[in-house]
Amino acid sequence: MPQDLPVRPLNRWGLGSLSVLQTALLAIIVISLNYLAAHHYSRTDLSRSADYSLSPATRHYLQADAIQHRKQPVKWILAFRRTSPFYERVRALAEEYTRLSNGKITLKVIDPLRSPDRMQEVTAAYGLTLARDMIIIDSRNDESAITTEDANKTRTLNPYVKLVVADDMGVFTTAEGTRKLTGFQGEALLTARLVESIEGRPRKMALLADKSRLDAEDARSPRKSLAETLRFQNIDLSDIHLSGLTEIPDDFAGIVLASPKYDLTDAELAVLEHYWNKPRAAILVLIDAGEAPPKLRAFLRGNGITPRKDRIIAREKNTLVPTARCVFTKGVTFTRDLAGQTTEFGGASSSLDVREGADDLLNRRIYPMGLIQVLDGFWGETKFGQGHETFDETEDNKPPLHIAACVTRGAESDDRFSADTSRMIVISNTDFLVPKHQRADNIDFLASSVNWLIGRESLSGIGPRQVGTYKLPLLDAQVSFINRVNLIFLPTLLVLIGAFVWSSRRV
Repeated sequence: MPQDLPVRPLNRWGLGSLSVLQTALLAIIVISLNYLAAHHYSRTDLSRSADYSLSPATRHYLQADAIQHRKQPVKWILAFRRTSPFYERVRALAEEYTRLSNGKITLKVIDPLRSPDRMQEVTAAYGLTLARDMIIIDSRNDESAITTEDANKTRTLNPYVKLVVADDMGVFTTAEGTRKLTGFQGEALLTARLVESIEGRPRKMALLADKSRLDAEDARSPRKSLAETLRFQNIDLSDIHLSGLTEIPDDFAGIVLASPKYDLTDAELAVLEHYWNKPRAAILVLIDAGEAPPKLRAFLRGNGITPRKDRIIAREKNTLVPTARCVFTKGVTFTRDLAGQTTEFGGASSSLDVREGADDLLNRRIYPMGLIQVLDGFWGETKFGQGHETFDETEDNKPPLHIAACVTRGAESDDRFSADTSRMIVISNTDFLVPKHQRADNIDFLASSVNWLIGRESLSGIGPRQVGTYKLPLLDAQVSFINRVNLIFLPTLLVLIGAFVWSSRRV
């Protein structure tokens, strides 16, 4: 028979020490993992349209000198009720602004219902008489007063303090006397108010009203669309008359000449040329297809861009295609986010002759460059409207064709003088401002172009998108089936699973 081996005594001290060591190591690993996860992580927006991610234009601005070189951070106070329909979305956006600003934006969240005392302190400090869902953006860099009072005892907020009210973030439509929420424009409004708060006052651009013929009667007219686009870039569009001026006032950051129908006089042309030859001139020219007046065309041709008297069209299966399909060109800094993407310009478009790299222009330090190029298959028809339009190599303009171009005058490549360069944008289509022809990428291009003109490249890029609301149409029978699944079938299934597990454990 085998001999029984002696039983070794149980080393309780060794087992206890090992257990303590394992527990300590496990705690160290858990703490280390939490530390690494808190400081080294990436965020992923899993929403269908990346609704909780900031647009490239906003991200560029948050990384620009206007934010990153501040002495004091911008203070955001989010005063929202948790029951507000916008609370979760607005808070997520505000936290994203804070994260991407590298600490240059601080966020304080207050629920007016849960913290009435703190809310009362905020309203008293900022001179607010009504507590409602809003964000306060305070960009003061000094100890200046939050509010000031004039002789009439009217109190006004410091220009570096802006309010973003929840109702302004929603897009509402009225149908049959009912006001419905159809969209959310929180990021666009927050970025616009942030720029306003940091700059203190809006930039101004002058629309040469006596030479521009943009329709302004309708609430959704091209004139309103242009002004709205500029407003979200913290730019006010003001009407002035070129006739009678000796020079463009210095308080304007740039001028806009849109849809000119009548030509410039010699005196008006002299004022325009004098302004263009000054440092930091900024000119936006929007031309109707084939309708550039002679003296304006001569001025543009002298700077390397000649509007042609044609109409960009194509033929597909014997069908005339008047909508120009285009691509944003590469190599331009302020359209880097759009480069290589295709777009369409509805309405009428004509082509631009862009003399890139011409020796006579280089000698004068004038550098034109095409921004939007028409895709292959289109041509510039010089006899549009006569019927049976086909490409004629002897008369029509063949590719490559451009419908938008820029011009810089001065040493933009030299950092010492780049801030003093003059800039101009020419677009040979005004119909893209009409609501039925509007496209988000074209509006982004216009906004980026204007910001480049006035030397604010940090706001260029793909801008914020409006988040829409979606309605899921369901029949009454479908709603009834969903209710039965939620109220009867699912609970019954859980009870059956529980009974099966209980029965298995009894065996």
